[in-house]
Amino acid sequence: MADFGGTELDAFRAETRAWLEANYPKSLNAPMGEDDAPWGGRKMVWKTPDAKLWLDRMAEKGWTAPMWPKEYGGGGLSKAQNKVLEQELRRLKARPALMSFGIWMLGPVLLEYATEEQKQRFLPQIVKGEIRWCQGYSEPGAGSDLAALQTRCEPITDKDGGDHYLINGQKVWTSYADQADWIFCLVRTDTTKKHEGISFVLFDMTSPGVEARPIKLISGSSPFCETFFDNVKVPKGQLVGKLNGGWDIAKRLLQYERQNISASGFGGGGGLNPVEAAKKEIGVDSEGRIADGDFRARLAAHSMDAHAFMLTVRRAEAESKQGSGPSAAVSIIKYAAAKMNQERTELLVEALGLQGLGWEGQGFANEELAAPRAMLRAKGNSIEGGTSEVNLNVVAKRVLGLLDHQ
Repeated sequence: MADFGGTELDAFRAETRAWLEANYPKSLNAPMGEDDAPWGGRKMVWKTPDAKLWLDRMAEKGWTAPMWPKEYGGGGLSKAQNKVLEQELRRLKARPALMSFGIWMLGPVLLEYATEEQKQRFLPQIVKGEIRWCQGYSEPGAGSDLAALQTRCEPITDKDGGDHYLINGQKVWTSYADQADWIFCLVRTDTTKKHEGISFVLFDMTSPGVEARPIKLISGSSPFCETFFDNVKVPKGQLVGKLNGGWDIAKRLLQYERQNISASGFGGGGGLNPVEAAKKEIGVDSEGRIADGDFRARLAAHSMDAHAFMLTVRRAEAESKQGSGPSAAVSIIKYAAAKMNQERTELLVEALGLQGLGWEGQGFANEELAAPRAMLRAKGNSIEGGTSEVNLNVVAKRVLGLLDHQ
């Protein structure tokens, strides 16, 4: 869709503002906790009914995926219209209507690689938040070297004459697999080739033979799982793209994943700001500056880096929208985002002093208890979505054009 001109865009803004003000539930202005996150899916328990109402209203307009084509449930908005929508949502300080791996990662590659039948089947469900997806990539022996994956996928014909694949193997670090309805999964369909022997399949997590076991992290939470497949039958129609052509899809999806992680900056810290925490716990000097000069200097350097980072993210987003999607440059941003969040959470805990060392019990506010957990959780930022080492290799080869030297 071509971008509107000034007059048409002004009219769209007025219409959008009026609709949002009439349809955004005012009860959602309260801060959103982790248990309020609108992941959707069959297992979702809505703590706040108005959050479900907000999802339904936004999904009906296609605004959970505003730039996806209308024929697949999206909003069909132009780039300029989408920018207006984002601005008006920020003006209201609106909560996200839907948080979804389907929107952030799977949907874009389905639009690029899936058959028309697959698009019609899966994309509207993603837009409406009816299905929650998880990602089956890493394995115990295939983490940084993802193409070494060994989960087998073999063709079979059942007794009724139906054509299926039979999947056996294991995935690890599968985010929210125990809460997900479906999985997009990399499998090995040819054992004689490495990259060219991988395929990309979709299947239901309630299929017989699928088991997800949560992994408890040092932070005390269990967002990741180890996932096992034991003779899981998958219809052949759920293969996306070409047989043995899954590596290209995998790389493309990782670009979208890293772009999303980078844009969000990981978050964390329980909502506390290191600067305000330092002023409260460390104190200020006669000029209103944080009293500890060394800490003040490190916090100032981090703040400048954070500002430069956000400007870089905005520039990369604008460039990706003008081209054909995210480029290898997202690896730069993903690497920086991991480093930034780790620094931020460490500075926050240091600023809080003794109040940043609580784990449970009385004497600590909820946001203070969240700070050390966020710091520990941030250690995984340099692993998830591609390790920092892998991303630096991508930058070296595909951004800087450096060659391998044997």
